[in-house]
Amino acid sequence: RLLLHLLLRARRRRPRPLASPRLRRHQGHAPHALRLPHAQEGARRGRRRGRQPAARDRAQLGEARGGGGGAKGPRFSDLGGMESVIDELMMEVVVPLCHPELPLRLGVRPVAGILLHGPPGCGKTTLAHAIANETGVPFYKISAPEVVSGVSGASEENIRVLFKKAYRTAPSIVFIDEIDAIASKRENLQREMERRIVTQLMTCMDEFHQNVGSDGGELDSQSSEKKPGYVIVIGATNRPHAVDQALRRPGRFDREISLGVPDEIGRKQILKMLTQNLTLEKDQFDLFKIARATPGFVGADLKALVDKAGNLAMKRIIVERKKQSGGGDVNNKQDWWRHPWSEGEMDSLCITMDDFEEAATMVQPSLRREGFSSVPDVTWEDVGGLDSLKKEFDRCIVRCIKHPEVYKDFGVNMQAGFLLFGPPGCGKTLIAKAVAHDAGANFIHIKGPELLNKYVGESESEVRKIFTRARINSPCILFFDEIDALTTKRGKEGGWVVERLLNQLLVELDGADQRHGVYVIGATNRIDVIDEAVLRPGRFGKKHFVPLPGADERVAILKAHTEKKTLSVDVDLNAIARREECNNLTGADLASLVNEAAMAALEERCEFLAKGDSSMSTDLTNKI
Repeated sequence: RLLLHLLLRARRRRPRPLASPRLRRHQGHAPHALRLPHAQEGARRGRRRGRQPAARDRAQLGEARGGGGGAKGPRFSDLGGMESVIDELMMEVVVPLCHPELPLRLGVRPVAGILLHGPPGCGKTTLAHAIANETGVPFYKISAPEVVSGVSGASEENIRVLFKKAYRTAPSIVFIDEIDAIASKRENLQREMERRIVTQLMTCMDEFHQNVGSDGGELDSQSSEKKPGYVIVIGATNRPHAVDQALRRPGRFDREISLGVPDEIGRKQILKMLTQNLTLEKDQFDLFKIARATPGFVGADLKALVDKAGNLAMKRIIVERKKQSGGGDVNNKQDWWRHPWSEGEMDSLCITMDDFEEAATMVQPSLRREGFSSVPDVTWEDVGGLDSLKKEFDRCIVRCIKHPEVYKDFGVNMQAGFLLFGPPGCGKTLIAKAVAHDAGANFIHIKGPELLNKYVGESESEVRKIFTRARINSPCILFFDEIDALTTKRGKEGGWVVERLLNQLLVELDGADQRHGVYVIGATNRIDVIDEAVLRPGRFGKKHFVPLPGADERVAILKAHTEKKTLSVDVDLNAIARREECNNLTGADLASLVNEAAMAALEERCEFLAKGDSSMSTDLTNKI
């Protein structure tokens, strides 16, 4: 009886056979022990799905990005304004790549890496392609975001695969575009994966460049059979200060080459390269004039300028053809463009100088799309009077911008700042705008109080950004309106915010970074509150008082303000300006006087029209 009881208990404890998936779905539930194998299988499938994209990315990285420099593509001869950079690259990069036995024989380590930095559109990527095309070595180009993968460890493996493939085909070039995306400063990174990517990049650069001249058998058994060579890494970024400092040491990125905004000569050379295949107007085309009219343009902006000039020429030619073909006729209005072009018409087509001059006013350079003011349309005729100030600004700023070579030959330094002070409404702001219009340079208008910020350090940062932007886009005129708000005397209680900003402004005005081509003009009506350090020579050393206008100047101001208004024939502006009531009027007062007279004449006209008499004429004399 006891034995039978034990057998029954053992049979009850025996596990039941697993039900089929269809039966389990029908029952609507399953024990946890039955779900466990399927959960493990799902996890394995998820891991397989995660590995497949990474493997596919590695395959694309190795196949699509590898390859030598072909015959097509940019060459050094196609680049303008980079003679000094090309000479340096020729000696330190091109010759060691083409003849790797030279540094091996001398026992020196060639350049490990080059960091190209500069504003967007200055030609960093084009220069890297030109190096590959000149040397003819395998060229592996990759954009930094392509390295990043969503699977842990795959990003680092992508970097290792890229460098291994480059070393197998050494000598070769690895070009990483927008390198700041994967090589930012590690202390500023939030994710651990980003720090591992930076570390892996540094490790790969050290590992592969330490094997220069060795057989490299640890990396690839076939590399020992190849001729000696090395891998050079070229990085491109427009944010060099964001790159980790460990990458910018010798042995990794040995050379840092700055590709700045080209000057007039550089822009002329770039335009010469861009227009060599264009059909231009003969004997009337001046590239230097176009280069002088395009300050702040980089290579991409000049390419857009050439394309825009071509489009304007095409539009002009089509409009002329439409007129000649009778496009105004109703019958030919829809079919004028179907007529074929004759050989004589095709031979007469060309891009004229006027097309380029019009395109220069329409194309906005990329560096001037933020922080710059439009060049004012105020002329000296709008100012009225102030001939002495006009001559001074023409001598010190306008001619220096338009003819810099003359001042350079005589060694004249015209970097001193101008401070305009005088009663309110005398035309200080108007003078600065007239100077900017006359010079045709870039113009930045800073309203004094707008630089003040409640956050610590932001005001000083804005001052640095303004001067850096002006230096990049020189020649440039900086106009500080109401500068007394930024330069009050130091030592007062509660003025520590303005003091820090003033100290930064003094540093920038000193020209510690050589502010060549940056002209500073300030305006204030309270010169007594400005700190004495600002007024010394070298900063705002040229102080000019803008007085109340005299009788002749008041006549010129009235003529400027009434130029677009309808006046009666018996209005004598000369007599009005010399009346005793106008002796102490400023330019702003005279502008208000003319406007009030026009408003009174308009009201009088409305009253006459309401009464049915429309023969009234505008008479400013009686109203004044």
